[in-house]
Amino acid sequence: MDTARATNDVNNRIYDELGDRWYEAQDDPVALLRAESACRVPWIAESVEGTFGVRPVRVLDVGCGAGFLSNALATQGHAVTGVDASAKSLETAARHDATGRVHYRVGDARRLPFPASSFDVACAMDFLEHVDEPDAVVAEIARVLAPGGLFFFHTFNRNWLSWLVVIKGVEWFVKNTPKDLHVLKLFLKPGEVRAMCEKQGLEVDAMRGFEPVMPSAAFFRLLFTGIVPHDFRFRFTGSTRIGFTGRARKIGDAVRAPTAEEGAS
Repeated sequence: MDTARATNDVNNRIYDELGDRWYEAQDDPVALLRAESACRVPWIAESVEGTFGVRPVRVLDVGCGAGFLSNALATQGHAVTGVDASAKSLETAARHDATGRVHYRVGDARRLPFPASSFDVACAMDFLEHVDEPDAVVAEIARVLAPGGLFFFHTFNRNWLSWLVVIKGVEWFVKNTPKDLHVLKLFLKPGEVRAMCEKQGLEVDAMRGFEPVMPSAAFFRLLFTGIVPHDFRFRFTGSTRIGFTGRARKIGDAVRAPTAEEGAS
């Protein structure tokens, strides 16, 4: 998942080892990633359509892992490129690409191999907390994003509650959680992400909190078995105390969605 320089603290090597467990495992934190993605994809898709209208756009998914977001957006007709440092994760992503059209390539998020203004949409989901230099990553994303384009991100807030829930809670209650899956010092406060974006000409216009939701019976099954239940899901909330998902727009000429008449022509 890490497409920038690996840190000496966070364990990014685990993503090479998952294979099809990315899509199948319930006894692993990757099941939580799938549940997070299921919550975020509809909002991202709706935001893209609300900005660009019903037409294909150029999407870059940075730190795409096994392609949860990339493959979902490709099924909606978008031209998607997924970039990641883990070649094995990209192999899994390609196997699960129902369209066969996603362009997956190994790359470094600090040196994206694309010209300026190459994409209408860029995403960094569960990624910025896995690199030492998130500001450099945001700068590169801003460079390859066209004026009026959208940047979507998700990461975790740096505080004691996130440490307890995201780090220790997952370690205590989810099987096969590796050491240093996350480290607190790499988490980012919402204001820090907003400042990184603004420095690069990206105006944040949405910031949503994120929290888990599941029936009480499923919660207790998780506590006692360490297996993430299939009905585990996430929802957006007004509080960004733990995790947060955001959207920023690159300052420049506004992108206008076509009118009904234009779309029919």
